[in-house]
Amino acid sequence: MKIAIVAVGRLARSPETELVKLYVERATAAGRALGLGPVEVIEVETKKTGKAAEAQALGPHLAEAHLIACDEHGRQLASRAFAQEIGKLRDDGVRRLVFVIGGADGLDAALLAQAKSALAFGPQTWPHALVRAMLAEQVYRAVSILAGSPYHRD
Repeated sequence: MKIAIVAVGRLARSPETELVKLYVERATAAGRALGLGPVEVIEVETKKTGKAAEAQALGPHLAEAHLIACDEHGRQLASRAFAQEIGKLRDDGVRRLVFVIGGADGLDAALLAQAKSALAFGPQTWPHALVRAMLAEQVYRAVSILAGSPYHRD
């Protein structure tokens, strides 16, 4: 199952960018034997502002995918539950899993309705660059858990 993080905006050179790259590479390498990956990050930009314009720019990258929206009103999952959800999707034959991160104002209502589920990173407000890094790390952690690597919470 291919995995993509699709996000509005481009990250400049930053520590968060390096973390995203590190965890995406790790998840891709560790996931091969499990039928997970490659993991990729797709960044989109729009000339127009607003959720609807962002949703339109995101649209082509969401086709034929199981869509999980990153949204403050989504479910909060522990790492093991997150891993189990990814494993179940893979086992159910999902070929492409996409996590979508909107712009500063969040995701368009129509795009949220299109998502199979929504994922939240707690009640705090997080910078979008940091959300990408946290999501990439959790994808890597999920792959590690599914691979049977020791998990410090067990």
